Amino acid sequence: MAAQQSSDTESASPALGRSLLWPAAAVCLGVLLVHNSFDASAGVRPPIPAVAPAPAPSAASPSPVPAPSRSIEAPWLPRSEPKRISIAEIAVNAPFTPLSIGPSGQLNAPPANDTNLVGWFKDGATPGERGTSVVAGHVDTKTGPAVFLLLSTLKAGNTVDITRADGAVATFKVDSVETFSKARFPSRRVYADNGTAQLRLITCGGAYDKKAKDYEDNVVVFAHLYAPGRT
Repeated sequence: MAAQQSSDTESASPALGRSLLWPAAAVCLGVLLVHNSFDASAGVRPPIPAVAPAPAPSAASPSPVPAPSRSIEAPWLPRSEPKRISIAEIAVNAPFTPLSIGPSGQLNAPPANDTNLVGWFKDGATPGERGTSVVAGHVDTKTGPAVFLLLSTLKAGNTVDITRADGAVATFKVDSVETFSKARFPSRRVYADNGTAQLRLITCGGAYDKKAKDYEDNVVVFAHLYAPGRT
């Protein structure tokens, strides 16, 4: 069942289920949004939005703009698929699975029976690449707690390490952790590309509505590329 949208044109409520509907025209400031479709039998689900692919860095690309409230951000990395995510503060150490849009126009989601797995939209920016890379994981499933159970407990300054296929480990620093009502999800703020390498980690949060079989909120971790390196 597709999530309802509020009257706010900047709001959307992307959510993770067995599949996600890909609207024919959902362009918001150059960012493509994914609306959710959820089978109630799949259990609890966190959100999984997707973003349009970020342009690859080149000699003609503008330099990243430093954020005024923190140290200068690390330059972005070339495109390379993520292989593993590690968040020491919440004991996360999990592999990635790429998410793609199927023949029906739906975005396939990570298997609900694997509690230690995160997904990323493979046609969006890869973690460390210029753009906003979106990573989602279950908070729990029918079988119990899942990979992003403690995502909401992260604090500003915590770090997220993502090991990539090219051997680089992209380290992101958390800027903030916020909870948004799914009825008024600030899509522009969450998915916007500000010309630097950004990361969004997303899962479900808030109260669980038994009637709707859905969590009422989304937890979003905002982070920026802090230190690219190699293993």
